[in-house]
Amino acid sequence: MEAVAKLRNVPTSPRKMRLVANLVRGQKVTRALGLLRFEANSGAEKIEKLLLSALANWQQHNEDQRIEEANLYISEIFVDEGRQLKRLRPAPQGRGHRIRKRSNHVTLKIDTMIEKAGSKSAQAQAANSATTENQAEANS
Repeated sequence: MEAVAKLRNVPTSPRKMRLVANLVRGQKVTRALGLLRFEANSGAEKIEKLLLSALANWQQHNEDQRIEEANLYISEIFVDEGRQLKRLRPAPQGRGHRIRKRSNHVTLKIDTMIEKAGSKSAQAQAANSATTENQAEANS
């Protein structure tokens, strides 16, 4: 099950925010949180907060599952350009130079990673789901 979180009108240039987004694209959620926590770029803390929001959204839709067992990863993250504030800075001889204060919009999607059928982790995951189904039937 997929969960989406959006962050709008972040007062950072899209180019700087894309550097951080490229760091975590395709990573598992736990690894991405670790990377973002120690990243020096100012956009990292904003994306970390957005990732935590996406996790909360996922938890809201999947109350019966635990986050630790869900094998979540960042399936999609992209940064779009937001609006620009245009300002003038005084320049020599009475001129004015235009300053563009850029902003951006970040969209982040997380999803459960489905393992290939032949891998060992997929077999273990199938065994876990089979035992939980058997326990649910026994309790009913």
